Amino acid sequence: MNATLPSSRFCRVLLAAFLFSAHAARGESDPVASNAPAAEAAAAQPDPHPDLVRLSPTDAVWVDRPRGEVVVGGLITLDRGVIEVFACPRGSKEHESIVATDAPARLVHAALLAIGLEPGAPVSYDPDYVAARGPVVHVRMRWRDAAGLLQERPAQELIRNTRTGDPLEADWVFAGSVFWRDPADGREYYQGDGGDLICVSNFPTATLDLPIESSQANDALLFEAFAERVPPRGTPVEIVLSARAGEAQPATRQ
Repeated sequence: MNATLPSSRFCRVLLAAFLFSAHAARGESDPVASNAPAAEAAAAQPDPHPDLVRLSPTDAVWVDRPRGEVVVGGLITLDRGVIEVFACPRGSKEHESIVATDAPARLVHAALLAIGLEPGAPVSYDPDYVAARGPVVHVRMRWRDAAGLLQERPAQELIRNTRTGDPLEADWVFAGSVFWRDPADGREYYQGDGGDLICVSNFPTATLDLPIESSQANDALLFEAFAERVPPRGTPVEIVLSARAGEAQPATRQ
């Protein structure tokens, strides 16, 4: 597989995609995009965050630049059992992920760029293990319980270490995934879109990963859903991503 780390050129491309999508969310997109059935269906629903910048009229990703936060919509798909990822794009790894997001990983990557974060590098195994690196990203979860009360807690509290029984202690880092170039036509694909958005097992394709060694082998999975804490399957949720103090750089115009 011909995989490469996202270069500064591709980061600029992703940021440009964010800016275009922001205009689209305000009704300034081109006629072809605005007439797409999916866009019309999304437009029929009230925007839950009208004061934030929405990256796409059809995807649930918002940027709150003043607060330095990214909000991603989704729902609970797994509330018990071992997991490899905490959050995956819908239609990918729901069988081993607590949350399925209503947005692709590439847009979440773009949103993190928009709040001033720069990706590091994914985990490497050649020749030896090198942990994923990049700026720390705090991950919080928001949802309403059966009584309609708003709940919010760190994502780590919904994940349990299978060996110790304790909640996850490590923070995620913005590794940035990789691009794969199709040799047939030269097109490039963002590999995090395949399911590896917020990982708890180490993947070289992860957008966010843990900077600790965590196997992806089925018989050695280190983490599971914290069944007593995870909301029931089907519960709509929001993931709130933010930078650790001092790590985000102000976005500048090129």
